[in-house]
Amino acid sequence: MEYTINRLAKLAGVTSRTLRYYDQIGILKPAGINASGYRIYGEKEVALLQQILFYRELDVELDTIKTIISAPDFDAVQALTEHRNQLLAKRARLDTLIANVEQSIANLEGRATMTDEEKFAGFKQKLIDENEKKYGKEVREKYGDEVVDKSNAKLLGMSKEDLDRADSLAVEILETLKAAYTT
Repeated sequence: MEYTINRLAKLAGVTSRTLRYYDQIGILKPAGINASGYRIYGEKEVALLQQILFYRELDVELDTIKTIISAPDFDAVQALTEHRNQLLAKRARLDTLIANVEQSIANLEGRATMTDEEKFAGFKQKLIDENEKKYGKEVREKYGDEVVDKSNAKLLGMSKEDLDRADSLAVEILETLKAAYTT
């Protein structure tokens, strides 16, 4: 099926201005332009827009998306599988935070008790997830899954005081390195 820019924008839940911008930066070109001068999008462009919107949902920058989807070895099935995995991880993080908020409400209302460690469990999981996203592949290749999983489990078991001490130590190390470099 073919779509005009307005019909595709409405279908995808974006603005026609967004589609014009995507065309301008070369991330999503229309299949063609009809006799009236309207941009026309086909099935290929619809599928590509879906990929772009999945990446945007995961906060990937447009320049990075353009590089990914224009790569000669881009595999749409593999990309969708990765989108699914990342969205499931995002949902798990949100579920953890929601459970943490519900437990905090019950604690404040006196219906349940909550340890200090439990109060920060959702935030520690977010830190682990962010580290996995940034460094996970490299660290797991270098040290192995078992070591990384043990480290993540240790972080989840740390108290707020332990986390604060670790953060203070990290700041102190960086300041010492900076002073040493300056010297």
